[in-house]
Amino acid sequence: MADNARAKKLADLIREVVAQKLQRGIKDPRLGSHVTITDTRVTGDLREATVFYTVYGDDEDRASAAAGLESAKGILRSAVGAAAGTKFTPTLAFVADALPENAKTIEDLLDKARASDAKVREVSSGAAYAGEADPYRKPGSDEDDEGAAAE
Repeated sequence: MADNARAKKLADLIREVVAQKLQRGIKDPRLGSHVTITDTRVTGDLREATVFYTVYGDDEDRASAAAGLESAKGILRSAVGAAAGTKFTPTLAFVADALPENAKTIEDLLDKARASDAKVREVSSGAAYAGEADPYRKPGSDEDDEGAAAE
């Protein structure tokens, strides 16, 4: 088993090599400049690497980018092996990163919360307090004097 620092270092190297190779070394039009490598994780035994990516575009672009990455897997693994210099080059698995979808879900929830807050603010704009505006006792008020005289 390798230590976590070595696995992290290899993961960073894989992310850099794959990103550079996608940008400059592979001529596949499906992998143009709209594919971004977001994260890489390597197993503890350094045998398998998972590369997370995002694609700028619609579902058709995502599907074509996934097919392009699968077809370029061998070239990318060779480039990683040449750069890493390890005894065993890890196998690469490409996974579409769910980050953009999660961010959109969070933005939608925040928009709902803002709309709800605006509705509450609108309803409460003309409202009056049920009691006094300041319900707390103040030192030196008449109620303090009456309470002390009763004791």
